[in-house]
Amino acid sequence: MIAINPSHDRAEPKRDRNVLGEPLIACSTSPLTGFFRDGCCRTGPDDVGVHTVCAVMTPEFLEFTVAAGNDLVTPHPEWNFPGLVAGDRWCLCAARWLEAFHAGRAPPVVLEATHEKSLDVVPFELLKKHAVAVS
Repeated sequence: MIAINPSHDRAEPKRDRNVLGEPLIACSTSPLTGFFRDGCCRTGPDDVGVHTVCAVMTPEFLEFTVAAGNDLVTPHPEWNFPGLVAGDRWCLCAARWLEAFHAGRAPPVVLEATHEKSLDVVPFELLKKHAVAVS
């Protein structure tokens, strides 16, 4: 018998929606991202940071986030974290993306991989202005 941990209360990936109202697609599996480390910017009750914005890293954003106290550049093998470089996709906290926007350092966003929960924090028009095509 498989034990189910109710504290995770994760939605089925096929039911999660993106900011366009469509099924959520994966953000990145290399590096493996997402609060649940499943490649998707899904969220749940334990995700207090709301890691729902699929962003494409830029040198400007990486510099900004390190200065803001969230070093996404330095590898941490003990956490299976390779460190990010420009061009990597990563599920960002919606509030951090918005903070970067206000500082003029917001990275591009993959709308199809950005969870609809992001809209609780970031206006759709801002995300749309920073959208990049899925590749």
